[in-house]
Amino acid sequence: MRSEDLKIMELDGAYSVEVSGRANFDYAVPLRELSGKLTASGKLQIDLSNCEAMDSTFMGVLSMLALKLRKRGDRVMLVGASSTLLKLLRDLGVAKLFNCVDESDSNGGVRIADGNSAPASLLTTAETVAEAHKALVSADESNAEKFKAVIDFADQDVARLKEQQ
Repeated sequence: MRSEDLKIMELDGAYSVEVSGRANFDYAVPLRELSGKLTASGKLQIDLSNCEAMDSTFMGVLSMLALKLRKRGDRVMLVGASSTLLKLLRDLGVAKLFNCVDESDSNGGVRIADGNSAPASLLTTAETVAEAHKALVSADESNAEKFKAVIDFADQDVARLKEQQ
């Protein structure tokens, strides 16, 4: 992932994310970290206009963010998602978590993170993979069977990596 492939910006407690290229688990860790920054009133807009594809870990982290905002009555706004990306989200039963629009209402902001940061540790990556896939199951129970092996493997990886510390 190049630094310009993922841009996370903040303006007055509202966050705007721009995603380009093939969104995969490399994009997931910075977005998982964003989850901790979302305040009770912060809005979140994710621009997928230049996103070519998404893997299940990335979609799981999107779902994690959406579920967090949903608890307080908000929705993540997805901007410019292609019909292919929307189909991926629908097929996993998570499209309902998002407010999908064609154009952004973002007014910029200060860049707070990008894809140029230090690589995540193996433990952080494994935890993110596990949490992301559990979020897909939380959003739609029919995903449980699809991702059981991934979740089991990621949980085992997390346990092994914690043991090595």
